[in-house]
Amino acid sequence: MEFRLLGTVSVETLTGPLPLGPAKRRSLLAALLLSANTPVSLGRLTECLWDDEPPSQARGVIQGHVSRLRALLAGADAEAYGVELATLGDAYVLRAPETLLDSQRFEELLMLAREQRGPMDAVLMFKEALSLWQGPALSGAFAGPPLRVAAHSLEESRLATVEELSRAYGALGEHHRAAALLTAETAAHPLRESLAAELMLALFRAGRQSEALDRFHRTRRLLADELGIDPGHDLADAYALILRGSPGTTGAAPPKSAESSPAAAPPGAEGPSRVAGGGPDAAAPAPPRPPFPAAPPSPAGEPPPVDLLPRAPRGFHGRAAELAALSRSAAGEAPVCLVTGPAGVGKTALALQWAHRNPALFPDGRLFADLRGFSAAGEPALIDVLREFLLALGVSPRRVPESVPAAAALFRSLTARRRLLVVLDNARDSATVRTLLPGGADCVTLVTSRHRLEGLIASDAARPVPLDTLETDDGAALLAGVLGEERVLAEPVAARRLSELCGGLPLALRVTAARLAGRPRWTLAALAGELADERGRLAYLDVDDTGVAAALRLTVQHLPPGAVHQLARLGHHPGGHYDPYAAAALAGTDPVTARAALEHLAAAHLVTETAPGRWVLHDLVRLYARSLDPASAREALIGVLDHCIATALAAADTAEPGGEPCFVLPEDFRRPSAVQDFADRAEAMRWLATEREDLALTAVAAREAGLDDRAWRIILLQWPQMVWRVRDSWSPLLELALESARAEKDAYAESRVLTLLGWVLTEEGRTAEAAALLERSPVLAREAGDPLGEATALVNLAVVQAELGELPTALENCARAVELTRGENDRHTEMLTLQHLARMHLTAHRPQEALDCARTALDLGPEHEEAARRSLLLAVCGEAQLALGDEEEGVRLLDRAAQEAERDGYDEGAVRALEALLRVSARTEFRRRHDEALRRLAEEG
Repeated sequence: MEFRLLGTVSVETLTGPLPLGPAKRRSLLAALLLSANTPVSLGRLTECLWDDEPPSQARGVIQGHVSRLRALLAGADAEAYGVELATLGDAYVLRAPETLLDSQRFEELLMLAREQRGPMDAVLMFKEALSLWQGPALSGAFAGPPLRVAAHSLEESRLATVEELSRAYGALGEHHRAAALLTAETAAHPLRESLAAELMLALFRAGRQSEALDRFHRTRRLLADELGIDPGHDLADAYALILRGSPGTTGAAPPKSAESSPAAAPPGAEGPSRVAGGGPDAAAPAPPRPPFPAAPPSPAGEPPPVDLLPRAPRGFHGRAAELAALSRSAAGEAPVCLVTGPAGVGKTALALQWAHRNPALFPDGRLFADLRGFSAAGEPALIDVLREFLLALGVSPRRVPESVPAAAALFRSLTARRRLLVVLDNARDSATVRTLLPGGADCVTLVTSRHRLEGLIASDAARPVPLDTLETDDGAALLAGVLGEERVLAEPVAARRLSELCGGLPLALRVTAARLAGRPRWTLAALAGELADERGRLAYLDVDDTGVAAALRLTVQHLPPGAVHQLARLGHHPGGHYDPYAAAALAGTDPVTARAALEHLAAAHLVTETAPGRWVLHDLVRLYARSLDPASAREALIGVLDHCIATALAAADTAEPGGEPCFVLPEDFRRPSAVQDFADRAEAMRWLATEREDLALTAVAAREAGLDDRAWRIILLQWPQMVWRVRDSWSPLLELALESARAEKDAYAESRVLTLLGWVLTEEGRTAEAAALLERSPVLAREAGDPLGEATALVNLAVVQAELGELPTALENCARAVELTRGENDRHTEMLTLQHLARMHLTAHRPQEALDCARTALDLGPEHEEAARRSLLLAVCGEAQLALGDEEEGVRLLDRAAQEAERDGYDEGAVRALEALLRVSARTEFRRRHDEALRRLAEEG
């Protein structure tokens, strides 16, 4: 037996492949094999089998596939191979020896190949590994998002293996074989630069230089036409090597792929320096070669190239990906590289680090100007910046024009034939930058800004390099660079905590390090404890004239008043994310105005758009925003709470339109200016799922603020999502709602929460706890004058009592629930209570009573939306007739129940009715329809 993922997902046996059936069953098998010998949750399998919202019967579909797959494996004598498909609670695990899985053997062969000392042995191992591939990974399966990611990862591993095999051929001097191997792969992956670079070098070393150069130009044009980018390091380095005419050591491995080669490291990490002379740059690593030959050094006696750069930043850590991105951006024609990000994120440090690491790329010099776009001192006059540039380029003071247009024209003229770097730091707008752009095609302009400068992207094809906060480990490394490694290694957990509290913001981390450096007896843990208090965190992150609050203040002062007002109100949101509706509720505006304000804030990197129409604040920005208007905190909170109630109510009404409203609105409810509309149930359920965490945080904030009348409503309105994912840890949130209801002394609210919480506990298997809670719920509903709430509570209580063996009491409670619904003339709830009562009569071996209840419920219909309930009730009728000895009528009713379920696409009901039929009848038709319904269940979605 062999399991295959490297090609069509299949199970190979001595008699041939197993008939796995539909694509979703192959997806299920693939998901289990990718985590072989590890339990895979039902939720994870659902993500693998469906792209969007899964169908309501997803669990049944998966169970059907598992059942069929288990039967197939058993028929192939899987047990003899040590293979078992087991169920573990809400998860499944496929236990199998790793030797039976082709992807595991592939990885093992790669590991062995890399351990070989000789290239000949490595070639044999690599070829053996690649022979396991029979086509694209995970073919034949329906690839949900997790499976697409896995397939991409496997393909990346295969391509990296092809590149390693080509290098092993090169080490043997078999460059023609390497070229033949790579030619086929580049045809299939024409935009993969590392493959093209390997092919260029193989062709060149095989004596086919013209073909190698042609490959470069074809790939360069393709990258430009398809992606609008210039060649990266791999291609540029290979091109430069070929132009120099030096194939290098015959047996040496050429540059590796971007993930493993020096080109992926920060520029300048490739080897000994090629910069002549002493000084700090003399020992610096060599920069990556541009896609053109390096310019010859200046003749002896000429003045050295101009250099206006400030000193390189000290204690610089991380940012390898951003440094590499800058190198790629700088490889085109007259590139403008745009480093953007929020205040304090380290834009200037990154720009200077890159500039100092690449001196050889700019033999004619490096210019620098701080445009002070966000400084309290104001921006310098453009003529002053141009005058400094022109003087540095050797223009006599008398020849410097007095007007900005003339000076800019002279600057462009002087730079037209030079290879210069121009760093424009802290730019506030695109127009200022355009005036200072050099004229040479070989000049690189590096701009930093807190704004996105989209105008510069549109007019001058500026290539953005967005800068985000540091990862936790890089933040700890920055602290170590200032404080010394010993001090940080002595408290590694506290160092990581400080990095988290500073939000990965380099400015905040440097202020923290400065405060600790001046106090050698302070522990990192003690300062972390101080910073943990949000009320004083910004104050601790200020030292002398440097601090997070000061940097943010300079950004905010350039915003329009509406954006400042919106930012101040965002700080009072208890959650982490905002859409225009929530932002409008906070600010007391409308969604259109709020969206415009959010766009202003996003352009200034004060908020980040994480998904279309969904923004988030950095923690330190949130604390600063909160300080802008502290008096508005309660008003903003009430606004967002009422927004949550209104939107959740709209979502619940859309998701469950037949459901009974669960409460009236608070007396002082403030209706938002606009409430989001939901097109259908799927959209409403997506909103409830996406906003779950923020809704929970909002409810907690309401409870803490004494707004309990809002807290329990926000929680209870999520009931459609609770019903959909009942085992998804809802108990703690419902317990909070119960506290709020009791604090309000609201019997209606307490009853409703207890009813839902009791049902959730029942589904979680906590039957005794559920029974204790549900005993109180009907009493409270009666006190509150809520007969429909009492009926629902009695039904939930009856279900628990039946499970505990108290069937007579359960029957009494269900009967009482029926009476209550009839008194309220609520046909929907009455039909539900009669259904439960009928099923309980059947369980109690009282078939006549079950039949009477079911018939009464059926007489309340038919309602189109009750098709599923009608099928269930007809099945009860059929089972009752069988129990009464009328087999013919029982079979007829069960057949009708199955037919109605089949007609309305309710396959779960069809399976249930047909299973009951098969217990008393061996008719082939029933077996065929049962199997077809099971098959449809497995294939749905």
